[in-house]
Amino acid sequence: MTDDSESLPPRQRVVRVPGSRRARLTPVPGSDPEPETSSGDEPGVTGGPRRPKGPKGPNDDQLLQDVPPHY
Repeated sequence: MTDDSESLPPRQRVVRVPGSRRARLTPVPGSDPEPETSSGDEPGVTGGPRRPKGPKGPNDDQLLQDVPPHY
């Protein structure tokens, strides 16, 4: 029997997170584990809530501040 552990590429490992129900994987070798962030330069990507275009109505401020009850 030969030891092939040196010829195999490194693999992800499962790491237990204390106090959490879920485990997490170690990053894939050669990958960037940081999440992608938007710089705001892309069209259609905004950081805040969408505002309607056109004239402002009498109750627009109240409607934009309201939060649905399931939140």
